[in-house]
Amino acid sequence: MPLVTTKNMFEKSMKEHFAIGAFNVNNMEIIQGIVDAAAEENAPVILQASSSAIKYARIGYLKKMVEAALEEHDIPVVLHLDHGPDFETCKMCIDNGFSSVMIDGSKYDFEENVRLTKQVVDYAHEHGVVVEAELGKLAGIEDEVKVTESDAMFTDPEQAKEFVERTGCDSLAIAIGTSHGAYKFKGEPKLRFDILQKVKELIPNTPIVLHGASTVIPELVETCNKYGGNIPGAKGVPDEILNQASKLGVSKINVDTDLRLAMTSEIRRVFVEDPSAFDPRKYLTPAREAVKQTVKHKIRDVFVQVIRHNIKSRDDNHGYIFLPNSFFILISASFLAISSLLSYNFFPLPIPKVIFKKLPEKYKSIGIRE
Repeated sequence: MPLVTTKNMFEKSMKEHFAIGAFNVNNMEIIQGIVDAAAEENAPVILQASSSAIKYARIGYLKKMVEAALEEHDIPVVLHLDHGPDFETCKMCIDNGFSSVMIDGSKYDFEENVRLTKQVVDYAHEHGVVVEAELGKLAGIEDEVKVTESDAMFTDPEQAKEFVERTGCDSLAIAIGTSHGAYKFKGEPKLRFDILQKVKELIPNTPIVLHGASTVIPELVETCNKYGGNIPGAKGVPDEILNQASKLGVSKINVDTDLRLAMTSEIRRVFVEDPSAFDPRKYLTPAREAVKQTVKHKIRDVFVQVIRHNIKSRDDNHGYIFLPNSFFILISASFLAISSLLSYNFFPLPIPKVIFKKLPEKYKSIGIRE
């Protein structure tokens, strides 16, 4: 199926209080690990690339690798630019088929952020692409994004309302205490959920995004350090806090550091346990599996608990619905009754695959790019 935008999946996430995982990609193995995991969990997924990832992998290669994943798996996938630094980068991604872009004007003052974001929104919407913007400054380092603790700034809810009204952005990344990189907290992890709740009160129909939200999974840090790494004291956002954020109205949660740790820990392990290994497949295969298991954990246990118990179906227009297990229990019971009437026993018949030729518009939960 073709790439989708975030529009309909965010509408569903806000209605049912779960978050969509947005995972950063840099190469083929990471893309495969993420999409394989999402397919196994029957979940929509956002693949996002920063400008530095695009410079590394090259935009044509990234796009074609994502297209290959779409051919292999029939799930809703968004291709998103993460932290677009300027209009030109956003335009390049839009012109090359990205279905979503982020313009990060948080380094500018409010008025310049509004102007730049509005410029990107106008161009993107003309091409059927959605736009994420950012208000407030997260501390930490992620590729070209570098903000010191002294320069970090929480999002002002009143400004957030004005910003969305003036720019027309489709989603908004806010600063409530997370930070980029592997060293997010010196003390006890804590987020300003009071700011999140106030923002949601003022702009209830705008999807909220949480950046700098990797857990920095302790087991992965331990494995990295065990096999020669040097990342002591790394600390992220605990899963339970992210889970709470999704329930309070965050629609998109970004994950990058955890995937880097997953891949690196396995590569380090292979090199230490088998110093003779030089075939890239020998260390990239377990690295890809580690990425996959990390993404499955995020989808299943942290972000989209509503979706993991559901099964997707698709209509002719590629609109998706999610059918709860109770639906299939009912179908199973019906066939059991019919079976008993026809054969005088209670041996259940196999449940056939349910195919919907056409679904009413109101039942679509995930839509394609319009």
